[in-house]
Amino acid sequence: MRRSGGMLALLAGAMLVALAGTAAAQQKEVMIGMQCDRTGATQITGVVLCPAMHDYYNLINAGGGVEGYKIKVDEIDNEYKVPSAVEAYQRHKQQGAVLMTLYGTPMTVALNQRLEEDHMPTTSPGFGISAAADGTRYPFLFPVAATYWSQGAAAVQFVKDKLGGNLKGKKIAYIFYDNPAGHEPLPIIEELQKREGFELRTFAVPPPGVEVGAQVLDITQRFRPDFIIDHLFGRSPSAAIKEFKRAGYPLSKVVGLVWAASESDIQAAGGFGVAEGYYAMQFAGAGDDYPVRHQIKDMYKKEGKEPFKGMDENTVYYNRGLLQAAVHVEAIRNALKANGGKQPTGDDIKKGLESIRGFTLGGLVPPLEIAPADHEGGGWVQVFQVKGGKFVKATDWMRAYRDVVDAAVKKSE
Repeated sequence: MRRSGGMLALLAGAMLVALAGTAAAQQKEVMIGMQCDRTGATQITGVVLCPAMHDYYNLINAGGGVEGYKIKVDEIDNEYKVPSAVEAYQRHKQQGAVLMTLYGTPMTVALNQRLEEDHMPTTSPGFGISAAADGTRYPFLFPVAATYWSQGAAAVQFVKDKLGGNLKGKKIAYIFYDNPAGHEPLPIIEELQKREGFELRTFAVPPPGVEVGAQVLDITQRFRPDFIIDHLFGRSPSAAIKEFKRAGYPLSKVVGLVWAASESDIQAAGGFGVAEGYYAMQFAGAGDDYPVRHQIKDMYKKEGKEPFKGMDENTVYYNRGLLQAAVHVEAIRNALKANGGKQPTGDDIKKGLESIRGFTLGGLVPPLEIAPADHEGGGWVQVFQVKGGKFVKATDWMRAYRDVVDAAVKKSE
């Protein structure tokens, strides 16, 4: 069929407009780089937390995305190894990520300088660098949940409350995974030892943390503490619960920080009956009684699929994944609203994170208040107890010794 020059020009113009429209549509994405640990030392967390993040992003995309943008996610398993994390970071950066989630304290420490150089906002809820609560000094790292310093302070307050409101002369054991994350709460706990007058002994568990018998024997038979603060993770918490039980130490005198506090840890220890009484600290709620979880289950039902089984088997880690993903989406939404819907940069999303106010995700988290000078969001936690075959809330949202934590943040290097 023969076409005139005018017709060809018209068709060519129409094709250019169509191509431009297609390109614009393709560009309406925000890329997030996600690091996980599905095969490494802490895979007990990654195999649940990361699918939860995908579920939340899928929920948002199924509802039309964020201000007209779809969330695009690339996940890389860093195996809880620094070299793998550095490689994953570079790959995500090259792919155009403007927001990332890291995984693990050693990896966060190793990558922080690059975050600043590349203006790459990154979240590290419940792990990482505690001093990053100060956003003026760590401008692109956002804990967005209680840091290890806040957790340590809350643990001491919880123990104090349980021991009648006075720690003078009491004995507290601190058992911890012997890596940077395990050491992180120690400055706060040691400072509070001076203030409150309790006796403190520390017990390091070397990686991979599956052999804790010697430490538990030393704690229960020699030191004989009034209470134990347990900062173990990976496969260590379950091993410790079993050993404390075997030694006859009451688990109602043990409080685990946030990575010693999931259903997986309880099941691996022998089940909720074995762990009866054990206290577990959380920075996101445990259980199923939150609207966002039901929205995700409805999404699966509409798609004719079964929900990810870890959703109910390990609500603790699943709910933390929802927290992290939801904070990302809220930051993207804030950024797009502030910049008139233009493709957001890392700097835009940084400001979006720093604009989060009163965010609760339907009660799953405390009201987050993130600001340029406070990237932690308040440092709130809840404590649950293993009771009657499930986690039962033992406290409301709480935080403690903020003067000590704030002073540590200000003087840290």
